Amino acid sequence: MGSASKQSNPTGQSNPTGKQPKPGSKAAQQADRRARIAELRAVEQRRERRNKTITIGISSVLLLAMIGGGSWLVLDSKDKSDKKKAAATAAAEAAAKAKDDAAKADIPGLQTFGKLTQNHVKTEVKYPQTPPVGGDHDPVWQTCMGNVYDKPVRNENAVHSLEHGAVWVTYNGKATPEDIKTLSDKVKATPYSLMSPYPDEQGTITLTAWSNQLVVDSASDPRVETFFAKFVQGPQTLEQGASCSSGQM
Repeated sequence: MGSASKQSNPTGQSNPTGKQPKPGSKAAQQADRRARIAELRAVEQRRERRNKTITIGISSVLLLAMIGGGSWLVLDSKDKSDKKKAAATAAAEAAAKAKDDAAKADIPGLQTFGKLTQNHVKTEVKYPQTPPVGGDHDPVWQTCMGNVYDKPVRNENAVHSLEHGAVWVTYNGKATPEDIKTLSDKVKATPYSLMSPYPDEQGTITLTAWSNQLVVDSASDPRVETFFAKFVQGPQTLEQGASCSSGQM
């Protein structure tokens, strides 16, 4: 009985005798099913490994592309920034050189009046020049941040603006509308300058800086540009860095 019991394998879980199960038997069916499951499992594992490899490859390519693209954008942005800085530096150097050249240039017809007093006074001042080129003046300057006035301004306030390095443009009734427009545009684009009518002046157009004055007949006279370049915050400025805003209007 014991020998018969050991040879029987009703569960199909083991085959201690090493003999192959008979085809069609329950043990054979279970063995086939386990083999198919193992094969399917192996196929699935191979598929997963292949998909993982493909995913990693695609991700690596995308990552490299992003890094490469980002690096290019950074380098391109830096290159553009460097070019802008270089252009701005070159422009500033050119402007400084032009101003320096203008400061050294002679202006035909320019009148220079030497050292003048610069006391602050509250009373009206009698100036020897028309318009005045300097001297004692009001404690409050005329606002001169490219301001164009359509009416005459007080001499005493405008002279204080000259002390701060401003150029004062004045004109009488001989100036044409074209001249006035050209000069107005120039002044509006130039901080530390101002413009106003001056009916009593002899010249058609007068350009005044502290202790310096030039009379021209037309706004197209090339000396106008030279005068601005030379005297707007130029070497004649007695109070470098002083404000031209928030003054008399």
